[in-house]
Amino acid sequence: MRKTLFFLAALAVLVVSCKENKSLQYYQTDRTYDIVKVTEPAQDADVRNVIIFIGDGMGLEQVSCGWVLNKGKLNLDNFPVVGLSRTWCTDRLITDSGAGGTALAAGQKTAESHVGTAADGSDLPSVLVSARELGKKTGVAVTCHFADATPCDFCCHNVYRYNQEDLIADYVECGVDYLSGGGLDWFTTKRTDGRDITKEMAAAGYNVALDEAALMGSGLPVIGILAPDNLPVAKERGELFRNSVARGLELLSEDPDGFVMMIEGSCIDDWLHGNNIGLAMEELLDFDRTIGDVLEWAAADGHTLVVVTADHATGSLTLQDGDLAEGRIGVQFGSEGHNGIAVPFYAWGPGSRAFTGIRENEDFGKLIASFVK
Repeated sequence: MRKTLFFLAALAVLVVSCKENKSLQYYQTDRTYDIVKVTEPAQDADVRNVIIFIGDGMGLEQVSCGWVLNKGKLNLDNFPVVGLSRTWCTDRLITDSGAGGTALAAGQKTAESHVGTAADGSDLPSVLVSARELGKKTGVAVTCHFADATPCDFCCHNVYRYNQEDLIADYVECGVDYLSGGGLDWFTTKRTDGRDITKEMAAAGYNVALDEAALMGSGLPVIGILAPDNLPVAKERGELFRNSVARGLELLSEDPDGFVMMIEGSCIDDWLHGNNIGLAMEELLDFDRTIGDVLEWAAADGHTLVVVTADHATGSLTLQDGDLAEGRIGVQFGSEGHNGIAVPFYAWGPGSRAFTGIRENEDFGKLIASFVK
């Protein structure tokens, strides 16, 4: 009898295990790449430029998956300083990109869905505003449309992230020198007020570039609106995002007073919401390639602080199977939403040793701003 019970128990565990394995999503990229190897400048070198990378939805679990897919290496491996950022907002334990991004941009926690505003609705100037007041150039490059939360956290002000018509109109007076992303429809055909914000941007002095070639040929101030909505997915857009970031560095660095630039891997989050591990990971890997490009540029410059973090993690992702030598992962999603787990941050360059420990996201934002002088 005891043998029979043991056999039935073992069979039950096997059945459950098989069911769990069937629920795993497996993925293996066909685009592995070599990472850069850079020498970090001296810690006491003057910080002239600050570059802020935000991987939307990119928690440690997503980074771990990307590391396996690229067979045990990421450009993030170059960062000598790593810490953790807590992401809760003033009215919820689980934040969104509005509140999470605003804390990073302005150094102050706010309420869910607020972009560039405090919990009481008052405007919060981002670090880009502080940089501009100091005579520095400013830039934003994203893979999403410009009406999405994170670019609005740095450029706009509204108590509700889905007031997209008002948010897009804010770009006319945002004062950011270099803007690159998607969302042409949000400037024109999706509007119900009949305004064409591209024309208003041009009237405000911006060069309006509607494709990559135009962006590469335009000077500051410029807004590159390179797709009707988000940029094409990573495998389809080729080098578009990386090229737009490189163009931003080229133009912004012409100013001897330096610059501050925010670069977002926006669509990592979108595909995590959809529980599509393949598309999410290709976005993360393209984001990491872009980080490698910027690290090479920053190493040659010698006066640039580079920080990388996330506004929150998405998908309750767990890495449960895979093969490092093959670059293959087997994952399971626990949700289609955000979670409250602390996210990693990384720092490289002069001043990077200040970015250690466990911090609130608002304190991380304040620390970034302290290097904008």
